[in-house]
Amino acid sequence: MTRQKHTREDALAFHLLPTPGKWEVTATVPMTTQRDLSLAYSPGVAVPCLEIRDDPATAYDYTNKGNLVAVISNGTAVLGLGNLGALASKPVMEGKSVLFKRFADVNSIDIELDTEDPDAFCNAVRLMGPTFGGINLEDIKAPECFIIEQRLKEEMDIPVFHDDQHGTAVICAAGLLNALHLSGKRIEDVRIVLNGAGAAGIACLELLKTMGARHDNCIMCDTKGVIWQGRTDGMNQWKSAHAANTPARTLAEAMQGADVFLGVSAKGAVTADMVASMAPDPVIFAMANPDPEITPEEAHAVRPDAIVATGRSDYPNQVNNVLGFPYLFRGALDIHARAINDEMKIACAHALAQLAREDVPEEVAVAYGKKLAFGRDYIIPTPFDPRLIHRIPPAVAQAGMATGVARRPIIDMEAYTASLKSRMDPTANMLRGLNARARAAQASVIFTEGDDPRVLRAAIAYQRQGLGRALVVGRTKDVEALLTAEGLADAIPELEVVNAANTPHLETYKAFLYARLQRKGHDRQDVHRLAARDRHVFAALMLAHGHADGMVTGATRKSAHVLELINHVFDASPHDGAVGVTAVLNRGRIVLIADTLVHEWPDQNDLADIAERGTAVARDLGLEPRVAFLSFSTFGYPVSERAEKMHIAPTVLDARGVDFEYEGEMTVDVALNPAAQAHYPFSRLTGPANVLVVPARHSASISVKLMQEMAGATVIGPILTGIDKPIQICSTVSTVNDILNMAVIAACKVG
Repeated sequence: MTRQKHTREDALAFHLLPTPGKWEVTATVPMTTQRDLSLAYSPGVAVPCLEIRDDPATAYDYTNKGNLVAVISNGTAVLGLGNLGALASKPVMEGKSVLFKRFADVNSIDIELDTEDPDAFCNAVRLMGPTFGGINLEDIKAPECFIIEQRLKEEMDIPVFHDDQHGTAVICAAGLLNALHLSGKRIEDVRIVLNGAGAAGIACLELLKTMGARHDNCIMCDTKGVIWQGRTDGMNQWKSAHAANTPARTLAEAMQGADVFLGVSAKGAVTADMVASMAPDPVIFAMANPDPEITPEEAHAVRPDAIVATGRSDYPNQVNNVLGFPYLFRGALDIHARAINDEMKIACAHALAQLAREDVPEEVAVAYGKKLAFGRDYIIPTPFDPRLIHRIPPAVAQAGMATGVARRPIIDMEAYTASLKSRMDPTANMLRGLNARARAAQASVIFTEGDDPRVLRAAIAYQRQGLGRALVVGRTKDVEALLTAEGLADAIPELEVVNAANTPHLETYKAFLYARLQRKGHDRQDVHRLAARDRHVFAALMLAHGHADGMVTGATRKSAHVLELINHVFDASPHDGAVGVTAVLNRGRIVLIADTLVHEWPDQNDLADIAERGTAVARDLGLEPRVAFLSFSTFGYPVSERAEKMHIAPTVLDARGVDFEYEGEMTVDVALNPAAQAHYPFSRLTGPANVLVVPARHSASISVKLMQEMAGATVIGPILTGIDKPIQICSTVSTVNDILNMAVIAACKVG
């Protein structure tokens, strides 16, 4: 995988827009009527308060405590940036909070404490204990992090977990289990050298010793060399616990004959000579970030038999904490655990190791652009493996129950596992899958409106994220000036600007266009103006002649007008099979609405065509299509001439013998709500519909915009399908992400 390039402006814009920060609070109960308010607050709230007073365990039933984790830091060791202070650490802690939600559906709040005093820090956290189901400590410098964690674990009755220590240790242990399995060695026998005696290094070695590594076989090093028995310089109680009885005094001496090297130190700390001196089939975990102690290329140059892992995503075997902490807390929260103990961490490591040995789902292989199989370059699961959510938490929960830290053990583990599978938002998987397909396709996509900053930012993102090649239509000097004004001057050499003045194909384009339009009232002068001066027509001509793979447009002009211009080059009228399908993503559900772009008032045959095109889009997005023809009536009641075509459209599909579920006419609640569908046992739908065919374009547009504005739904589209080439039309209110999503859809040739 290529390492993605992000500029300072990209990072700042991501944190600023659409609203500052990375998360917000939304209510999970209605708050609209007087009854709602009286139940949510006074007087209704008094009832659960009294229940919790009488039985504190019911706090997990009547509040969000059981799915709420605090990410807490004082900013004294932020990433590799050092002591930035509490306030400057907030973006990192917000990011950690959203990772909890994204990967394990754990609600999380970041808290930054403005103190470097361990006593003050511990007191503040301890006093907040009733609020949370768990505490995740982050970016606290050593040795204070050891003191703080130990005190809080003793004083609090909820899990306290320092991810910089134990998160790294768990993933490291999982990878090492598999690396040793491949090299035919046992953890009890191998010689281990660890460089970096900070929080992560000490935690790694402690966990490995708990799992069977022998103290006498382990050597820890810091910036002053080997930590040996009797050393006094730069020591503390945590280092002293791992002091080795060894004559070795330098890292190079310690590495001679070692089976395993673990690095949580600094770039370049390990040399090729050190690696060459290791035992056969050495295991090298060079986990320093952003640059490892030694790169895989350097290690393999002297030891082809080495198994190498790093902390980076652009190398195989990434030791990534996101594989651990979300799922550890998910399992701990679900048993209302009092702590996360060593047994739970070891269970997590073994579950991760086992998962890596199993066949990898195709969607994961596509996301990483290659077939993944257990071996030297795949010893740790990838962070986007969809199985993590339902494989790791059950193992953690089982270990917690077996060791007596569970307040509420899980009785039906099979049902629990099934519930975990349904927790994750399928929209994230869909978008990730599309990005993976685009990255594999490496398509050239034309961004038609090079005079709009949003379009330029999307084009830059498309290229920098390794999705393919971006072609921007515009005047070169104007594009360069706009990029400079937007603080994106560094992108000028990266983007390819195309226009009628710099293409050698203009005469070919004009001849093609004249042949299409000469009997439609256009003379050669009209054709020249269209081909040479209208960017939408010019871009469409490029696409028609194979000079690009896809096209995204519409950010600056109304979609109907853009479609009219495209129709000069492609057959994109209602009678040509063109259909606009809009994906609406909200609260973990995906629904496609059609036709939102082309057909003003479709008849029953058009509606059947729209259903088929919508089904094709659904399948391309990874959905199993279930089509509902919508109306204000359901199966003939109330009777209305307006509903008749929606009633007839399914019979058109009957005659065609299509291979997907469909039903109608019906109201939208019947289409989407299984409880409402139960009133119609004769319905052919086996579940909620996900392709909604509406009576007219205006009703489609109203539906989409209402969902967007009132419910905060994410809208992708309309996805234009039924045209010979991939053309996607944005709306004029599109954000940079919206435009980028449409470019990805064009690259994937959805529909």
